[in-house]
This record gives sequence, structure tokens and C-alpha cells, in this order.
Amino acid sequence: MVNLEWFRTFKAIYETGTLTGAAEALYISQPGVSLHLSSLEAHVGYKLFDRSSRKMVSTERGKILYNFILEPLSKLEQAEQHFHKSIEKERPTISIGMCFETFQFTLESYLSSLQFNVIIKFGDYPEMLKDLDSGILDLIITPQKGDYKGLLYKPFFKERIVIIAGAQTQTGEFSTLLLQNDKNAIHQWLLKQIWYGTTADMEHLRKFWHLNFGKRPDFKPNYIVPNMSSIVRCLSGGNGIAVIPDFLSKKELNSGNIKIIWDGFEPIENTLYFGTRKKTIYAEQIKQIEEIFLKEMIDRP
Repeated sequence: MVNLEWFRTFKAIYETGTLTGAAEALYISQPGVSLHLSSLEAHVGYKLFDRSSRKMVSTERGKILYNFILEPLSKLEQAEQHFHKSIEKERPTISIGMCFETFQFTLESYLSSLQFNVIIKFGDYPEMLKDLDSGILDLIITPQKGDYKGLLYKPFFKERIVIIAGAQTQTGEFSTLLLQNDKNAIHQWLLKQIWYGTTADMEHLRKFWHLNFGKRPDFKPNYIVPNMSSIVRCLSGGNGIAVIPDFLSKKELNSGNIKIIWDGFEPIENTLYFGTRKKTIYAEQIKQIEEIFLKEMIDRP
């Protein structure tokens, strides 16, 4: 079935003469404009524009289609304006991909103060990279880089994967074992503790365990909670341990409710990147989001 937005995009390209102009007029990404046009051309079965480096020139069939849809689309746009609450300026919308915990730690409290619309998408990093390249997302926060030629990656933070413990956890014996560098005894002490894990992402725990002990975790967490933010809240001031990125517990570390007890024989660090497309009409909005991340993840005491 044909999508009405394809016709709206086609009309914008026809009237502006470029994909960029159409994207700016519709407040969508240029890859999104290209996708709409290619979908419409596939639906009608013929080319609607001759592409050149500077301008999109309508074909004869394109002119016929434009003249046919101009009046119905204009009426629909009038209806939209008439029945939609008027606002002084159209708010742009950007889509951002990141993990749930990063969103909670950084951006969540700022959403109501932003002067533009935001759509947050959670998912795995390969999927985020693909969506960024295709124009579905405008910005991603990622520790992984892909091979997409149209994307840019700007490093801004290093997270360290550590074992944290609630303030009531007795760790004196463990500190002694670390000084003795007794790998087997360290392993056995950890196995006896109360562990917290998550229902979804156990990658940090598996990677930490494999690097330090040469095998997959040989235990099951005592408590499985929805996400790492839940782990931090459960451990705060209590008893138990977990493997998480250090920045997620900054507030609790500063207050003394949580402590880092070990960063492993070989510390694990991941570089976090701002991932964007090389060409975007949302540079101003993306800059504001990046500034929030820098403030929360780097400048926060």
C-alpha cells in the first residue's frame, strides 16, 4: 500500500528542487527523503526525477503526477493546519539511540527543558549503527564503530568495567587477597558473595570474568533485576556485588553508599562515541545533546 508521506515528500522535492531542500522543509533526514522517493518510484513503476549533482529535474511522468496530487495534498495540508493547534514555530524532531542506563543517567532529567522533540530508541549497537546510516536515527551513543562510510565517530568518554559492592558488604578479606595476588582465592571469595545481574545485558560480566579468570562466569546471580540502574539502587547502602560500568554509580560512590572493590587484573575500558551522519540538518540540536552528555559524564563531581 502506498504511503501518503511518499507523496508529500515527492511534492517537496519537486518544489525545492533538491533532496536537502525537501528534508529541511519536512524536518526529516535526507536519507529519509531518498527512501520515500525510491519507495514511491518502485510503487508507480517509473522514474520521477532525473538526478544531477545540483538539482532534481522532474521527468514528464513526474510532472503529470505532481499536477494530479497537488490539489488533494494542498487540501489535506489546509485541513491539518485548521484542525491542529497552532504554534509559532515547528519543533524539529531528532531520534537518538543509546542503552537504557545511559539514558537514565544523562538525558532523562533534561528532556522537559529541550526546545525540540526527541525520540529515544533502545537496542543493540549493530542495529543502532544501521539505523543511523539509514536515517532512522540522528545520533547514537555507542562503544562500537561500524564500517559505514557516511558516519562520523567522536570519542568523548572512557567507561571502566568494575566490580562494585554495597556499603554494607564486608570486603576486608577481599582486600587482603588482592594484596597477596592470590588468583584462586580471589575467585573463590567472589563466588561466595551475593551477586546481582540483569535480565538482558550480561555482556559486561561475561567479558570481565573471561579476561580475569579465563572462562565464562561459573555461577548464577542471586538476584536478576531489569537493568543496571536497578542494580545500583538495590546495592546502594546494602549488601552484595555486581559488575557494571563505573560511571553508572558516580552519585552513589560519592555519597559512600557504594564502593568499587576491584577493576580486575587487567582493567577493561570502553571508549564511548557520539555517532552521527556526516551530513545532518540537526547539527544544532545534536550539539545540545552532546553538551549534556559531557556535563553529566565528565564534569559531574
